[in-house]
Amino acid sequence: MTDSAAPQPDPEPYVRLGRLATRVSRLWLGTVNFSGRVEDDDALRLMDEALDRGINCVDTADIYGWRVHKGHTEELVGRWLAQQGGRRDNVVLATKVGGEMSERANDGGLSARHIVTACEQSLRRLGVERIDLYQMHRIDRAAPWDEVWQAMDHLVSSGKVCYVGSSNFAGWHISEAQASARRRNTLGLASEQCLYNLAARHAELEVLPAAHHHGLATLAWSPLHGGLLSGVLDKLNSGTAVKSAQGRAQTLLPSLRPAIEEYEAFCRGIGHHPAEVGLAWVLSRQGVTGAVIGPRTVEHLESALRATRLHLDDDQLAGLDRIFPPVGRGGPGPEAWAG
Repeated sequence: MTDSAAPQPDPEPYVRLGRLATRVSRLWLGTVNFSGRVEDDDALRLMDEALDRGINCVDTADIYGWRVHKGHTEELVGRWLAQQGGRRDNVVLATKVGGEMSERANDGGLSARHIVTACEQSLRRLGVERIDLYQMHRIDRAAPWDEVWQAMDHLVSSGKVCYVGSSNFAGWHISEAQASARRRNTLGLASEQCLYNLAARHAELEVLPAAHHHGLATLAWSPLHGGLLSGVLDKLNSGTAVKSAQGRAQTLLPSLRPAIEEYEAFCRGIGHHPAEVGLAWVLSRQGVTGAVIGPRTVEHLESALRATRLHLDDDQLAGLDRIFPPVGRGGPGPEAWAG
């Protein structure tokens, strides 16, 4: 295997948020590792470094920081935004609503009551007057769309939210949401944030086509599948595995080990780190606006930035398809994604 995957000149640093005019970086700084795997002072430095390197999007959620207390990560992001005058104007700030914040009966989900209350609480923790992208963390089957959009439209018209997004929606959820928004003559969804990486390609069947059809930006979360695609075997052998030795990566490694062994050999053959190859693959996919990364160190951040300049040629992309075939080994979904 020849080393034809090579760093390219810096790509266009900002792209449109789907069909909308706001411009966002290809990498979004995810904060799920803060306040647990990343100490608060280190997290503040990571946000500094990311902004200095051109990443203008910070993604969080009201439930993040649960290892300390739910809401702690929003409070941390708020402290960071307040450190320098004008910093807020340089950041596209995204958070999420819908997770269970407490055991109280109405302190979760997507009721109009909770959406409005949760937004006010997020604004207070973040120390801002506006959330740029307010994302529904998951579908709430008990909440009718008229109720959801009534609350979201109120927040938008009052200037507390610019855009509304979804996360972990099925393709038909996206279409249902957009049909309801059209009936109300409102903008509807701006983005969908979904699990998508080489080892988890289900989004190709319906989520990516639905998002593309409706003009949504698609943001891939866990682009390295919880560390599984970041050189996990080498890390385990050297005793340096942290996130990749825990959680989803640890659970899935036994069943995926043959593919991971082949993948890491593939990456050695083309002379690039597995973490950079996996992220470059996600960013190369049709319809993907950006990837939500969760670096724990500045070195991880620098690696992610190198991935934005890594071009995988057609032969290498085909090789990755052989290792991690599309769902159904390439068979069509109900509406196959056509290139």
